[in-house]
Amino acid sequence: MADVWRKPYHVILEVENRQCRVLKKFASLGLKQLKVNDIRGSSNRVVKHLIELDRDQIKKIPRELRHGAPRVKTEGKASIWFESEGCEVCNTILSRDAFLISGKSMEEYTIMYSFIVPTFEAYTDIIKALENSGNRVTVVKMGGFEPKTGVLTRKQERIFWLALKGGFFDYPRKVGMREFSTKLGVSPATLSEIIRRGTRRLLENYFEKEPT
Repeated sequence: MADVWRKPYHVILEVENRQCRVLKKFASLGLKQLKVNDIRGSSNRVVKHLIELDRDQIKKIPRELRHGAPRVKTEGKASIWFESEGCEVCNTILSRDAFLISGKSMEEYTIMYSFIVPTFEAYTDIIKALENSGNRVTVVKMGGFEPKTGVLTRKQERIFWLALKGGFFDYPRKVGMREFSTKLGVSPATLSEIIRRGTRRLLENYFEKEPT
């Protein structure tokens, strides 16, 4: 595992983001209160947003916008992927090697972002960059990985912590094996083996404690 992820942090921020193209587009359709279940970046600076919508909201979306935006089911609700060029906030977070887990529209142009950064320095760099660009930033939550003692190795604990926080164990997954391994600087096969061995350790420990 790349040493850059030696002490990762999970961060939740509220940012007044008036540049978000997705919010602007949906607001023009009369949809001002959105739930963004997932935000994902890419190498070509296109950002994908998984927008949760109800039946009435979907009816307000023109057919040309629905085209090419596959609908998925998230806990029984309809969600649609939309792509746009990344705004300054998303790109600032993604440029620090962060996992951008999700974003949720709160009120007006305020969005709550949840992401994981590899170091505390990356976290402070993101805050400074956002504030220097004139964004109003509120830190809702910030907590770092703390190793436990016992069942897992330190590396396995770190991997499982990142996987859990990053949505690897969610359904549907918020981050896939290949994307996850790329972020961590290991091969998919290596990451899969770390998770397999860690899972075995957890299961062995659990079942060893079963009453006879």
